Amino acid sequence: MNVPASAVVSAVPEAAASLPLSSDPFRPEWHYSAGKNWLNDPNGLIHLNGTYHLFYQHNPSGDAWGNMSWGHATSADLLHWEEQPVAISCDGNEAIFSGSVVLDPDNTSGFGTPGKPPLVAVYTSAYTDASPLRGRQAQSLAYSLDRGQTWTKYVGNPVLDRTSANFRDPKVFRYDGPEGSYWVMAAVEATDCVVVLYRSTNLKDWEFLSSFGPANATGGDWECPDLFPLAVDGDPADTKWVLVVNLNPGGIAGGSGAQYFVGTFDGVHFRSETTVTEGLQPDGSRMPDYAWLDRGRDYYAAVSFNDAPGGRRIMIGWMNNWDYAGKTPTKGWRGAMSLAREVTLTRLPSGGVVLRQAAVDPFDGLDDAPDVHRIPLGSRELHPGTVDLVAPDSDAAVGAAVSTAASAAARIDVEIEPGTAARVGLLLRTGGAERTVLAYDTATSRLSLDRRESGAVEFHEGFASVEHVHVPLDAGRLRLQVYLDACSVEVFAQDGLAVLTDLVFPAESSTGMALFAEGHGARVRMLDIRRR
Repeated sequence: MNVPASAVVSAVPEAAASLPLSSDPFRPEWHYSAGKNWLNDPNGLIHLNGTYHLFYQHNPSGDAWGNMSWGHATSADLLHWEEQPVAISCDGNEAIFSGSVVLDPDNTSGFGTPGKPPLVAVYTSAYTDASPLRGRQAQSLAYSLDRGQTWTKYVGNPVLDRTSANFRDPKVFRYDGPEGSYWVMAAVEATDCVVVLYRSTNLKDWEFLSSFGPANATGGDWECPDLFPLAVDGDPADTKWVLVVNLNPGGIAGGSGAQYFVGTFDGVHFRSETTVTEGLQPDGSRMPDYAWLDRGRDYYAAVSFNDAPGGRRIMIGWMNNWDYAGKTPTKGWRGAMSLAREVTLTRLPSGGVVLRQAAVDPFDGLDDAPDVHRIPLGSRELHPGTVDLVAPDSDAAVGAAVSTAASAAARIDVEIEPGTAARVGLLLRTGGAERTVLAYDTATSRLSLDRRESGAVEFHEGFASVEHVHVPLDAGRLRLQVYLDACSVEVFAQDGLAVLTDLVFPAESSTGMALFAEGHGARVRMLDIRRR
């Protein structure tokens, strides 16, 4: 059966947000999840006329991977999302794999009409056995003239076919350079660990530019690349380009993960300034002393928005890991997105240039809201043992207020001076025998997130784990910002220079939290808790 020459993709009403959400206690409050069924990679992130559009890999028919189509959600603030009808559906000839969306204001593609510039989706067609292109992955187009509500597949698909079984995940953006303006595509030859770059003037006809890789982490398939410029410390005269490359397996914490390179892009070649050239292990993979977006287990397929306001670079990742994604203990839905993160580049005292990440804050501007419980604490010594931050009798200024919160969702800001203590940190989502431990080891300067006793861990043999990241103290102090939700912990250390994201599945009643210290000499300089 041939691929239809052109098809307006129909909506899938049962996926609409008007249906009631599951009462599953693991359903997140702040993180987007589809009302029902499977979700993975974020796709086609774009801001248009005051609205953020999040497309994503979605199975409209079940809570396991399959029938891959593009789901769709919209938001005005990156926090409150409204699920839309399925945007681009699979058919008998192709599954709709990851890709991107651009606004074509000059109608270079010819898909628009007067006064209606098109949105153009560039996605991977994964051809089925029913297609003449069976087994191939190639790049295709669909377009929308109604702000992403309905989509038409291009009659000339695919527009870029390398006759490869592993050519996928196009990220497309507009590049303005000395030789003019044109579209650039960054895609991958996944099993080769290579990013391939193309250019086009019309989104239909593509010319090969160059390739990058293999480099740094090569222990799995490279997927979902992203390429964008950022000014170092806000200085336009010192602009670098960042190439994000997700891979599975081979992530720093095991399974899937997201690495990045910093370098230059001249419109043709990306040249990395952060490639590790030494430290090869016997199997040919490289030592993990390069840059990762997240050192936790559950941040993958990270990609940024096109056309975010104010020139900001905002990313979202799939908050899961391919090691166990199909087995997480949720009911009727599976998969959620991370909080949106603004990324910036900063130069370290050593001279290195790294990404800094800041979450879009669910409590921004809400300190005086009646449903927000805020508990600020001033400087105090942290004695050996634990300080319960929830029990009403623990501290009249803390426990009584926190215990009235209606959900597990919380933001914790803390600044600790470990001093001579061996370990300091937080116990999170505690209740009975359950706890998730965020600890700083002063001897190794390592921050760890331990979910071995976090709740339900038995659904996969590799889920009970401890993640680590090296975090030097700043003037003797450790600054942490922690976001808790029904099934997740996201930790931003030292103002976002290091990040840890892990899923956790505690009992609904496990909403406790505590400070702890092992040894004398620690001091809490600041603690601020916000809960709803």
